[in-house]
Amino acid sequence: MPNTGAPPTILNVDDTEVARYTKNRTLTHAGFTVVDAGTGGQGLELVESLRPALVLLDVRLPDINGIEVCRIIKARWPSTVVLQTSATFTSSSDRIRGLEGGADAYLIQPIDPDELVASVKALLRLRAAEESMRQLNATLEHRIEDRTRDLNDANLRLREQIEQRERAEAALVQAQKMEAVGQLASTMAHDFNNILASLMGYLYLIKRRSSDQQIRDLADKAVKAADRGKRLTARVLTFSRQGEAAVTMLDVHATLAGMQEWLAHSVGPSTQLTMPPEGSQRLVALVDLSQFELALLNLVINARDAMPGGGHIDIQVREETLEAPEGELPAGRYVVVSVKDSGTGMPPEVVARAFDPFFTTKPAGRGTGLGLAQVINFTHQSQGAARIESAPGQGTCVSLWLAAGAPDAAVATLPRFLDSGHDVPGAGEHVLLVDDDDDVRNTVSQMLSDASYHVTPAASGREALDLIQQRVPDVLVLDIAMPGISGLVVAKEARRQTPDLPILFISAHAQRDVIDAEIGNAHLLRKPFLSHELNTAIRRCLDAR
Repeated sequence: MPNTGAPPTILNVDDTEVARYTKNRTLTHAGFTVVDAGTGGQGLELVESLRPALVLLDVRLPDINGIEVCRIIKARWPSTVVLQTSATFTSSSDRIRGLEGGADAYLIQPIDPDELVASVKALLRLRAAEESMRQLNATLEHRIEDRTRDLNDANLRLREQIEQRERAEAALVQAQKMEAVGQLASTMAHDFNNILASLMGYLYLIKRRSSDQQIRDLADKAVKAADRGKRLTARVLTFSRQGEAAVTMLDVHATLAGMQEWLAHSVGPSTQLTMPPEGSQRLVALVDLSQFELALLNLVINARDAMPGGGHIDIQVREETLEAPEGELPAGRYVVVSVKDSGTGMPPEVVARAFDPFFTTKPAGRGTGLGLAQVINFTHQSQGAARIESAPGQGTCVSLWLAAGAPDAAVATLPRFLDSGHDVPGAGEHVLLVDDDDDVRNTVSQMLSDASYHVTPAASGREALDLIQQRVPDVLVLDIAMPGISGLVVAKEARRQTPDLPILFISAHAQRDVIDAEIGNAHLLRKPFLSHELNTAIRRCLDAR
């Protein structure tokens, strides 16, 4: 291509000196730079070196036919304009072959000088226009590429926003489901705990009044079963976020030993359950007992369901130390509890979603998708994590990484079922007992009477306020959730009259922070409870006055 501002270079190829001179002179006078060549070979060399804007090419050359030279030029340098010329004796077929060979125009000699200049200028204008069009096309293509890239980027951002919105909507739906489940679980647990409180109260009375050791032993076993129900409701309340997590130091091996019987019952006779042997090394973890039991039960039940024809479940405990952070686990000591099954296993895409709430691969009605969600929440609360190793046909191993405590730390123990000899007796203090549940009110009243307290029962908040007007008790024992006037309202009014009145709330699922905010200095005993727990709590209230 010619440089901007410089006259275009024209290569004039003709073996006839006179004709070559005439064309050179005409074009030079027109302002063009003209270079001459007498043969086709010389012309091709000059095209290679000069890259002229236009080649004025005679058809008949001594070495290479002009039509062939034109074909070579167009093949190698397609943007070079070729204007072919020939003598008058050239046939029309020669001119046709020249044009078909790639020539842009054809003139017959002798050529009128003005026609030659006009033809050259016209061809160069067309060449300039084509070049401008090529540049415009290149620019448009670049702009189209940029615009396409921008549109793709915008589309990706839009898709991300849509996915984020869908995730947010799904999370909202799941949160609403969890809230509904939590409210339902909370209500059921409250009612069930009231039933357990009555049951444990009647068992206490049976044991208190019976001299038959066999009946007393049966009552002890019934109390232990009722306590298992109490811990079950505590798990439900914890899962529904209505309960308070009781994080403590736990001897993992001792706890597993205490769970072995009912875990074996849960998996059934067709599944072999292997657990750490008795007397294993003492490993202490910082966990909530109820949540730990629930997490382990969920894993065992999942393992059982993965082996419909029976199989083997292996529970192992080991200690691990991470010298450096590993994923979401910080460096430190951990107790690792693993539950491994010989079941069907899971593909990677299922493993990736296993801990998602409400995700389940079980048939409709067989699973809620909440078991592993509870497991992962429990491990996070225990400053740890949960990990899954699984493959189709190779079973599944779920490992709970739990923050380790000091091996010699004092650990929590399972509840002991004390007989009446452990009760802390009263000294004739007046107790106002308020509970809308008849069975709970009757059994608790009997417990307190047996412990030498003077008891006045009330079935409602209204009745309790009337009794307080008549006589202020030494201690107020009351439920919170009651129809009409709630226990909190009764306690506020009682404290208004007697600011230092000892108050003990007995409730299935009251929140400690709510009591502190509404009443202040008050005690809380959760239903169901044993007689010695009730008497101890009342004695603490009286002693703190």
